[in-house]
Amino acid sequence: MFPENASTIAGQVDLVYLYLNLVCAVFAIGVVIAIVYFAIRYRRNPTHTAIQQVEGSHLLEIAWSVVPLILMMTMFGWGAWLYVRAVTPPKGAMDIYVVGKQWMWKVQHPTGQREINDLHVPVNTPVRLTITSEDVIHSYYIPAFRMKRDAVPGRYSQAWFEATKPGTYHIFCAEFCGTKHSQMIGKVHVLSAEDYANWLAGNLSGDTAEEAGKKLFEANRCNTCHHDQSGARGPNLAGVFGSQVKLKDGSTVLANEEFIRESILRPQAKIVAGFEPVMPTYEGQLSEEQVLQLVAYIKTLAGPAKEAK
Repeated sequence: MFPENASTIAGQVDLVYLYLNLVCAVFAIGVVIAIVYFAIRYRRNPTHTAIQQVEGSHLLEIAWSVVPLILMMTMFGWGAWLYVRAVTPPKGAMDIYVVGKQWMWKVQHPTGQREINDLHVPVNTPVRLTITSEDVIHSYYIPAFRMKRDAVPGRYSQAWFEATKPGTYHIFCAEFCGTKHSQMIGKVHVLSAEDYANWLAGNLSGDTAEEAGKKLFEANRCNTCHHDQSGARGPNLAGVFGSQVKLKDGSTVLANEEFIRESILRPQAKIVAGFEPVMPTYEGQLSEEQVLQLVAYIKTLAGPAKEAK
């Protein structure tokens, strides 16, 4: 009836759905029984006398208003609590970047490994996914973890899970994305801590996301404008991630992944206060993977960010 339960949140999701189905079933069966009973009890019969007026009951009116209200509020409260838990990754979660592309999933690990249509993770470890798409809308769906998040071009979506059982689990694209949508599948390999360490040791395939981002940052001469010296043409990026940045129009914006991505690809959209709109766009020059690498590097730039003026 349900896919395998293999994450910390899967059991709670199943309970919510079971509760919703149980409530619907009880009311549906009750309505059917009432319809059948009244159809038989009050069927047309020449011996029946005229129907008598039935006086209303305040207690009955209150009951069939309050009981459904309680049930609906229970569904809402439970569902809202579970939703907040499902979209709020714990601190210290492992960061993995996922890029959807017709018709494959490309994965970048924090230690440099790259995979296509596969994802290796350690058991009992929170994993935060930053998901985007290079072309059309996809949806990263792992049924065993009860986790699904859309991959939208030009946006970063975040999801997280913590696998509880070693094994291999299916990955699907849950959004129709073209002629080979049904072939956009993959597998999650949940490994023990020892097996995961062995996999890492045998699959070093390149720089970490942060290292690759640093190389891109230097190769594109970003450091000639974004530095901490006076007269810089761009804001200092040290410690900027997660801070509030003041814009030229007087408003402020949170410097999260979306803001950094937009600043790279569409720098004229939001101008930081105190700076001129001189940064060129890198839209079409950098792939989504490269933008993710730059974002990962900027997130590591420690130090107190100077207030953008």
